[in-house]
Amino acid sequence: MKLERLQEYAELLAKRGINVQKGEEVWVNCQTHQMEFVRLVVEELYKAGAKKVRVRFSDDEISKIGYKYASTSTLSKVPNYTIAEYKYMVKHNPSMLHIISDDPDAFKSISQSKLTKVTFAFRKKVKPYRDEMDGKYKWCIAAVPSKAWAEKVFPKLKGEEAIEALWESILSCSRVDGHAIDNWDKHNEELMKHRKELAALDLQYLEYKASNGTDLKVELIKNVLWGGGVEFTDKGLSYNPNIPSEEVFTSPKAGSIEGIVYSSKPLSYNGQIIDEFWVKFENGKVSKVGAKKNQKLLEQMVNTDEGSHMLGEVALVPYDSPIQNSKILFYETLFDENAACHLALGQGFKELFPEGASISNEEARARGLNDSMIHVDFMIGTKDLEIVGTSFNGKKTTIFKNGNWAI
Repeated sequence: MKLERLQEYAELLAKRGINVQKGEEVWVNCQTHQMEFVRLVVEELYKAGAKKVRVRFSDDEISKIGYKYASTSTLSKVPNYTIAEYKYMVKHNPSMLHIISDDPDAFKSISQSKLTKVTFAFRKKVKPYRDEMDGKYKWCIAAVPSKAWAEKVFPKLKGEEAIEALWESILSCSRVDGHAIDNWDKHNEELMKHRKELAALDLQYLEYKASNGTDLKVELIKNVLWGGGVEFTDKGLSYNPNIPSEEVFTSPKAGSIEGIVYSSKPLSYNGQIIDEFWVKFENGKVSKVGAKKNQKLLEQMVNTDEGSHMLGEVALVPYDSPIQNSKILFYETLFDENAACHLALGQGFKELFPEGASISNEEARARGLNDSMIHVDFMIGTKDLEIVGTSFNGKKTTIFKNGNWAI
């Protein structure tokens, strides 16, 4: 990939993803094989005004070795230095840039039970800190190819050829074409327009129907906002949490979902693929699930805690979107969730309340926000998906028809 285009991407992440302000501290979380691009990002962050940039590397292969040899008990212990990092984040709110390139099958050979127990233990320990940080710091998730990921997406290509093909797909879907900053300013305006249209409808319910069997009714929370594209911290600083992003989303009322929904794309979860699955809701909670691939892992995910049986997000994405039109299955939620409408089991978004980050967790839950240690997006959008909204005054509006915006 040409250096100029990579520099444009790095600049986009610094200036619109994180929107670095003069004197800020930024943490970059990335994989060891991303070194070349990370150097470009770090330079762009400093050029944009960052006071200090800290880079934290991880490696799938090293993690897999740890899961293979270390005990579940050892891996489940969260060390004091990790807690100290979270306490620092709560106090100083550094901006976070997450550059992902995970192998979708990274942990295929590792015990599902072991992965679930270790992940659960970690999330339980750090959740109070994450909750306290909600809405108070800027963050962005973006992607860089890895060899394993690229060869999964393009199985007929190998090595550098596959990586180059994935680079092209990532940059194209991220609107990096020589005018990335302008493209994102216009795109954010378009997403904001949809947010305002949905807010004006004052919706109480969304009803989903598709020919694959999806028949779902979701209740929304009164006065909760719609998000999507550019977001804002409690101090009014803007940032783009996902690059790319095509979604407009909100958090539904916990325990108020009925019906059945079928997946439209595979889900990459804990380094494994769950595919061709469905989720049934009764009395507001998941009552049953089924999957042709990795049903046990799906069941473990749903049974993480009480909140993992309920929805934390409903997201509207047109079927006629750049990612869907690319005809590429990325096996990565950042991209696949932005190819189609999706839902998320688990934690809702406290920052979508009008009070934003100032609202307490207890008050958010009392108003109907779901609380969980997980937030897992799964794709449900199809070419014939229809979504009808019902406002609090009973008026019905077709929101989506034939998979695309109808308002």
